[in-house]
Amino acid sequence: MLLSRSRRALKLVLLVAAVAVFLSGFIKDALLLFAPQAPAHVTAPVPAPQTPSHTNGPRERPPKPPSPLVLGKHRYGNGGLLEVNEDGAHPIYELISRAEKDWNKKLEKASKSLHQAVVEYRRRYNREPPRGFDDWWSYVSKHNVQLPDEYDSIYHDLEPFWGIEPRDLLVIREELESKVDSYTIGRNSSSTISVVHYAFQAGKYDQLIKGSEKIIDLLRDVEEFLPPFRAVFSPHDGPNRLSDYGVKSALLQAASSQTSIERDSLPKINSVGWISACSPTSPARRKGVNLDMPPPRPSKKSFIYDHRLSMDPCLKPDHFHHHGQFLSHNSGPSPQHAMIPEFSSCSTAIHHNIRIPTPYGWVEDIYPRSDDPEWDDKIDERLLWRGSNTGIFHAQHIRWRRSHRIFLVEYTNELNGTVDLLLPSKSRKEKVGKPKRIRGAHINPAMMDIGFAGRPISCSSPTCELIEKKFPWRARQSVREAGNYKYVLDVDGNGWSGRFKRLITSNSVIFKSTIYPEWYMDRIAPWVHYVPVQLDLSDLHDALAFFRGDGNGDGAHEDLARNIANAGRQWSKTFWRREDLVAYFFRLILEYSRLMSLDRKAMSYSEKST
Repeated sequence: MLLSRSRRALKLVLLVAAVAVFLSGFIKDALLLFAPQAPAHVTAPVPAPQTPSHTNGPRERPPKPPSPLVLGKHRYGNGGLLEVNEDGAHPIYELISRAEKDWNKKLEKASKSLHQAVVEYRRRYNREPPRGFDDWWSYVSKHNVQLPDEYDSIYHDLEPFWGIEPRDLLVIREELESKVDSYTIGRNSSSTISVVHYAFQAGKYDQLIKGSEKIIDLLRDVEEFLPPFRAVFSPHDGPNRLSDYGVKSALLQAASSQTSIERDSLPKINSVGWISACSPTSPARRKGVNLDMPPPRPSKKSFIYDHRLSMDPCLKPDHFHHHGQFLSHNSGPSPQHAMIPEFSSCSTAIHHNIRIPTPYGWVEDIYPRSDDPEWDDKIDERLLWRGSNTGIFHAQHIRWRRSHRIFLVEYTNELNGTVDLLLPSKSRKEKVGKPKRIRGAHINPAMMDIGFAGRPISCSSPTCELIEKKFPWRARQSVREAGNYKYVLDVDGNGWSGRFKRLITSNSVIFKSTIYPEWYMDRIAPWVHYVPVQLDLSDLHDALAFFRGDGNGDGAHEDLARNIANAGRQWSKTFWRREDLVAYFFRLILEYSRLMSLDRKAMSYSEKST
């Protein structure tokens, strides 16, 4: 009887084990089937941005299903936005505190020697550094370049190209050299760096070649250490190489497994406009892009906690309705059939142009300093912006009325209607509470000094006249006049903003609204060095009121504003020097030269001591 019971028990154990094995396999297959295999630009939300541990490089993970994580009293969502809990303290306290801790941690962990940098490189990217890495480190050390490990932007820009068969990649680059409106910078083993090829429309040479001069000037600083290379550049402000999700995913998978795919074997593109670049499970794919139905204003208050994530239109499809980059092409062009290695001054999360540390707009300092008073000596507490109506061509058949600069000027000068303002709390112990509804006529003139300057440009004749009549136009300001403002806004133009360097070098707090993650994104901290603002400006009044207080100045946090103004200027003087541009470009060319080599292993660095 005991034997019979034992046999029954054994059968039960075996049955349970079999079921467990079956279920585990089923669950695993289901996860593989339904898990979104997103390209490198789509990331999952994290409670506090930290340097992740990497096995196959710093792969940015796909977003989790939309069930936001609750941390403390506020909700951190998939698109880089913190959703405000009205029972919690004002979220900007928390955002600043977390950003400062993460920034200090990043500074503390920075490599201090070549060996440490090599070890960290291997940890992050799962491969050896490029040949010439020791020369690059010598330059970094000699010129006191900070955060020598923080070049993940280069990795993410180049990684998909590692999945392309090298011979095919060289053919693609050769084809690209003949593309109209491009120029090629390079050198061979005995020549100096120069423009080695260009393809411009007749009469456009002087205009389009201009950008090459400062690029070559930067590279000349390290010319003797650079390998032979040929790199094709776009002379235009914005990116033009839309990615295909299937193509990019396949190439990233090949790169991860250290294999390559021949050009003819790449997946066929899925041409659905802008969202061709998005994961099938992304909000943009699920929602689609219907430009005839503008999205409603957000019903809940939110602030940016991850600026890079918040720029991604795959995660925030409302961007397609708010920015000239997208509105100019309606639902979007067809994606590229293969990844095209073209360098440009900026890119978006859905393009694959290779970003450069653009020298355009770079300044050593604002001169003279007497034109930019110290924070406490500035007298105007309104938010300042002056600029032209760039960002899109304005004509009757184009949706220019929703473009980012038009919307900015219209929204911040609106006197009709109301604004729901999240009032600044006096301490971290107070609940932020519900927004207060305030008439636009009361709040906008008091808080905003925003208007177009000069005359309308980039528009057809009847539309130019309409824009001039409909929107406020004011005189251009001198550096001295602008220096009186404590708060200044930076927004995109036709592409990235070329004025950010000049603005952040001032003693003002810079508010920044953009869709372009620029070359320095790994090396700067929003809420420490500047204030990030959403593209739809739904947090603009709230963030400004937190620092400057309400109409009477009640609830102001000028101490925190002063800290950001000072930190921003110090960051610019420490992290955005000419030497920092050169260091980034130096490393980018080393990485790119290896990528374009038929023998990538031979173009890798070997540290003898390890």
